[in-house]
Amino acid sequence: QVQPQHTLAYTLRETLGLIGTKVSCDRGACGSCTVLMDGKAVLSCTTLTVECEGRQITTIEGLRDRETGKLDPLQQAFIDYTAFQCGFCTPGMIMSAKALLNENPSPTETEVKDGLSGNFCRCISPYQVLKAVMATSQKAR
Repeated sequence: QVQPQHTLAYTLRETLGLIGTKVSCDRGACGSCTVLMDGKAVLSCTTLTVECEGRQITTIEGLRDRETGKLDPLQQAFIDYTAFQCGFCTPGMIMSAKALLNENPSPTETEVKDGLSGNFCRCISPYQVLKAVMATSQKAR
């Protein structure tokens, strides 16, 4: 049962057990809770679950190929380019990058930086993340 006050982050984590979506600031300032709603990035900690009726929600768990189990190329690039450290913010970064690549399969570095500007990480240099996203965009060409 979903209560009217439940956020999408709460429903995903506590009701559905999809714990890949992280909650950090719980105020929409860090990007850790980013998921896709109809292919666009949304902050699940500030989105009410009731607002999601009839919408397609994709979490980090949903990027893996359902038939083969193979990781999404963006997820693989984060591994290949060591674009994570503790991993807490990584799902939100990947989902923001996925939304960007959905809209623009060949972004410039500046567009990637702008697309990820709402995601904060204290562990790693943003250069590995930038390299991973750019490598994925080049594979899409």
